[in-house]
Amino acid sequence: MKKILLVLFLLIPIKIFAIDTSARSAILMDIDNNRILYSENIDEIRSVASISKIMTAVIAIESGRLNDIVIVGDEIKSAYGSGIYIQIGEELTLQDLVYGLMLRSGNDAALAIAKYVGGSVDNFVKTMNQKAKEIGMSKTTFNNPSGLDEEKGNYSTARDMAILTSYAMKLDDYKTITGTKKYNLKTNKNTYSWINKNKLLTSYKYSTGGKTGFTEIARRTLVSTATKDNINLVVVTLNDGNDWKDHQNLFEYGFSNYTNIQILKKGILNIYDEKYYGDYELYIKNNYNYLIQNNEKNSLLLKYEFEKKREIVDGEKVGIVNVYLGDKKIHEENIYVKEAKTNNKKSLFTKIKEWIMNLW
Repeated sequence: MKKILLVLFLLIPIKIFAIDTSARSAILMDIDNNRILYSENIDEIRSVASISKIMTAVIAIESGRLNDIVIVGDEIKSAYGSGIYIQIGEELTLQDLVYGLMLRSGNDAALAIAKYVGGSVDNFVKTMNQKAKEIGMSKTTFNNPSGLDEEKGNYSTARDMAILTSYAMKLDDYKTITGTKKYNLKTNKNTYSWINKNKLLTSYKYSTGGKTGFTEIARRTLVSTATKDNINLVVVTLNDGNDWKDHQNLFEYGFSNYTNIQILKKGILNIYDEKYYGDYELYIKNNYNYLIQNNEKNSLLLKYEFEKKREIVDGEKVGIVNVYLGDKKIHEENIYVKEAKTNNKKSLFTKIKEWIMNLW
């Protein structure tokens, strides 16, 4: 079985931009492909305060129990700091609690969610850490569902929190909740009207969600997301006294200097000088888009690798296309083969060619 290698270059022009923040740690990242567009101390482990609640929300949403009625129990007695002020015996849905968690940073909501979903707060925290490992948060340790750090806090990095948010924003329920400006609720004990603490939702027109955080140890932490022109971005800042402005500036930097381009389009591939499968159609099953800097120094490179199959089976994988940005591989897509619609009746030449290939 032999291999064929074909290479295609896509050239991008050159220019340079610069930006800065007031944060101890900061990251600007593409949500769709996790490309890092700006970074500053992104792997420094720090207390992250209430942006920890993004993971609490993810675990609650993925439990599949958002419509369940939760009866608040004694677990909320240990809550302090920011809250939604629910009462023991109060009945809310799990979804209501997640709204209170994300919009108002309710530490009491975090405990009620943890107890209901995990059976105990300790078990829930174990699930948080398991999920962190599963999605690639390699430098994160959760010790509670809220982010309070007077005893044992939650420790992570700007990179890890961006990875978490990128994952969370692919969940429809999370995306809806985090982007909600106001939530009204009436329970068996109270009536609530929660305004989202994320000021960017009202002050920045491209904002789609996020989570605020603050403790004396962590200082101000903020995660926010924004979308414009099919570009979906996340910003994380840790210990940043000017976070609202920094987030807007980083988003504007990303939107101004990057473009979301389609590198691969699902369907039939037309590959110059590919002759071995000339009597067949080659295709891929997925689109692939990537953010490219308007002034990218390097170039895009497509490398096609094919296997010379002795027997060609319709729908079989016969190769891959590797996408490189400079010398960094950013994507790999499988290539499949099928008989061309215009070639249902094979010519004598094609039959002889296939017979010769089968002799190899």
